[in-house]
Amino acid sequence: MPVFDYDPPERFVAGAVGQPGSRAFFLQARGHGRMTTVGLEKFQVAVLADRLDELLDEVLRRSGGTAPVPAMAPVELSDKAPLDQPIDEDFRVGTMALAWDPETAQVVIEAQEITGEEGEEDEPEVLVDRPDSAVLRVHISAAEARAFTKRALEVVSAGRPPCPLCGQPLDAEGHICVRLNGHRGDPT
Repeated sequence: MPVFDYDPPERFVAGAVGQPGSRAFFLQARGHGRMTTVGLEKFQVAVLADRLDELLDEVLRRSGGTAPVPAMAPVELSDKAPLDQPIDEDFRVGTMALAWDPETAQVVIEAQEITGEEGEEDEPEVLVDRPDSAVLRVHISAAEARAFTKRALEVVSAGRPPCPLCGQPLDAEGHICVRLNGHRGDPT
């Protein structure tokens, strides 16, 4: 099982490439002369950001405010730069895990590879997480985790605007809106 371990990385970010509606999402870690890029779904980026914030808020709450966890992302850690090139996907992410290491006061993020396993001849390929699959493991400070979360949520929200009626993403041509009984919604 290859483990891409960054403790700590020089840079750890979420990013997307492509046009809204057909973007590909990535996590990218860089450090010690190497870089790891893993692909994942938009919802996985959003969930990771939400869970990171929840974890940090819980650490802060349980410590009575004494843990080295900023309430907001420090401005000096803001990273607006695009993903590093070339974007060569090392693997696709299946499951992710988060932990707080109280000894180092760091967040540990693990993204495990999803692999394809073939079942019976009649059954389609099923994607499952396996113990021998690749893992990206990143150790970052609480401040870096807040900055990661802020950027990740900005990346997710930079897509197509939502329909004001149903909340589904609008295409340039509009979309079939369920609130309009299947009629095409106006994108404006």
